[in-house]
Amino acid sequence: MKQSPKNIAQSVRTIGRRGFLIGATQVAFAGVLAARMRYMQVDQADKFRLLAEENRIRVRLIAPTRGLIFDRNGVPLAINEQNYRIVVVREDAGDVDELLARLSRIVPMTMEDAERARRELFKQPAHKPVTILDRLSWEDFSKVSVNSPSLPGVTPDIGLSRFYPAGEDLAHVVGYVGPVSDYDLSRINDPDPVLQIPRFQIGKTGVEAKTEDSLRGLAGNKFEEQNAYGRIIRELRRTPGTKGADLQLTIDEGLQNFVQKRLGEESASAVVIDLAEGDLLGIASAPSFDPNKFVRGISVADYRALTEHDHRPLASKPFQGIYPPGSTFKMVTALAALEEGVITPDETVYCPGHLESGGRRFHCWKRGGHGHVDLKTSIEQSCDVYYYDVAQRVGIDKISEMARRLGIGVSHDLPLSAVARGLAPNKAWKLEARGADWLIGDTLNASIGQGFVLASPLQLAVMTARIATGRAVSPRLVRTIDGVEAPSGGGERLGLDPRHLAYIRDGMNAVSNNRRGTAFRSRIVAEGLEMAGKTGTSQVRNITAAERAAGVFRNEDLPWERRDHALFVCYAPVENPRVAVSVVVEHGGGGSTAAAPIARDIMLRALYGDVPPLEAYPPEQRRAADERLNALPLRDSRPTSGPTRTRA
Repeated sequence: MKQSPKNIAQSVRTIGRRGFLIGATQVAFAGVLAARMRYMQVDQADKFRLLAEENRIRVRLIAPTRGLIFDRNGVPLAINEQNYRIVVVREDAGDVDELLARLSRIVPMTMEDAERARRELFKQPAHKPVTILDRLSWEDFSKVSVNSPSLPGVTPDIGLSRFYPAGEDLAHVVGYVGPVSDYDLSRINDPDPVLQIPRFQIGKTGVEAKTEDSLRGLAGNKFEEQNAYGRIIRELRRTPGTKGADLQLTIDEGLQNFVQKRLGEESASAVVIDLAEGDLLGIASAPSFDPNKFVRGISVADYRALTEHDHRPLASKPFQGIYPPGSTFKMVTALAALEEGVITPDETVYCPGHLESGGRRFHCWKRGGHGHVDLKTSIEQSCDVYYYDVAQRVGIDKISEMARRLGIGVSHDLPLSAVARGLAPNKAWKLEARGADWLIGDTLNASIGQGFVLASPLQLAVMTARIATGRAVSPRLVRTIDGVEAPSGGGERLGLDPRHLAYIRDGMNAVSNNRRGTAFRSRIVAEGLEMAGKTGTSQVRNITAAERAAGVFRNEDLPWERRDHALFVCYAPVENPRVAVSVVVEHGGGGSTAAAPIARDIMLRALYGDVPPLEAYPPEQRRAADERLNALPLRDSRPTSGPTRTRA
């Protein structure tokens, strides 16, 4: 049917409108698509490029080189040595058990090693390289390299591992490293990603642990291209890590070796401190252990031998061990009394061998008593009754305050594991800790370093250093970090009356240099190097009234674990003090017989910088001293510059 011109015009207008709408819709869609494409390809280009590269490129951390540790003379104490190791990729290895069997026929591999390797291989993704053996000898490493064509998935590799050249001499100070454990990670709030590297090692004890952040360094990284299955195709680039800081300790390795060997197999400890800067020149704990065994993975038998040893070789006795200081504490009591003005140096106390107080009898070590005793004589002959009498007048709170002033009952800030605080008790402490009132008998016991008083060998060395100098000497162990000097420990003046300090020093001088002094046999006769000291013997058992009436057993007649601890503290030279030493011999008996001779040898080694000459000993003791010193298995310690410091 023929349409009218009007209808035709209307249809044209309708079709035009529809075409315009369709065209506009198409243009708008194309515009939105173009805008979206621009947004994705231009504005978000970096984001999508990164997402694409994450599927193609894997970033792996490179373990940083651990910082080195040296002694004060540049002798290396902790170094990194080449570590020959075997790396396996499980997906390339085929039958893992067959591969491990083949390896065991080429290199020494115990069943324990094989089982551990198998666990580690199946713990990680199949394409990830896993270290299954390390610290191989060059011969074993070469054998694996030669046989690698018949060992699918095996790659001989070379890395770095920690080694301690000083061995057992500094095990308790430097400490050791070990693989990161789940327990280590649980103690860190924001773990460094580098800690996730398999078999990555961190400090476990000692300086290695306490300065971990400085020694560890910063990890590097490498970019590897991988295919869709996660297999590595090639390495694109790498950024090396930043080496950890090098540490220089205040320790003199030659002196440390001498101290360690001089303590021998005793259950003992010694601390040597420089009085000018507070530098710890030696910190020895005996017996010791080889830290390298822990780095390599100590065997069950070796670890059991250490933990079951009655002399506790794993214990860091100089700074973790706390003991009743015995008569070495008497200088604290005397100084407190002098400062409070309750005694004068010439005032005497009569010692009949005991003192009655509170219905109890407190005995002096000398059964027959010392007679009339003044301050100097009380230190020289270590009269207990003198201090019982003085302590009642000065009171425990003033004694406790003086103890803390001299470094006992405080925790010294050192990068060492669990530095003990010790205990300088007072009335408030007993009420809070024991829920009981302080008794006069507690004061009398504390006055001679027994009862609740506890001190570490480190604290006794600090106490002696402060008495010798009148300054608040603080122990310093780290001398420099990457060449930057640590603050001095020389300290400011203590504010004690110089006359009172002189009275105490005079008594300590008499201990070693007067014939009636308790350490006269351990004197130094070299002119200008005379030593001042104080003996101490701390009881580890109560002496019953029946035993005292029948005659107290001698220490040598008792089982080892029931004998008294032997202590000795000293400084030298008397006229110009340079070094202080403390020695504690667990269950050694008397301080004058067990600890003082050791302390004298250590003091002489520190003053001379070498094995002491026989001329420093009394003539009648020189043959014995020569035999003793020659028998010490000293190591030849060679600094980076200068002459040898110890005898081979």
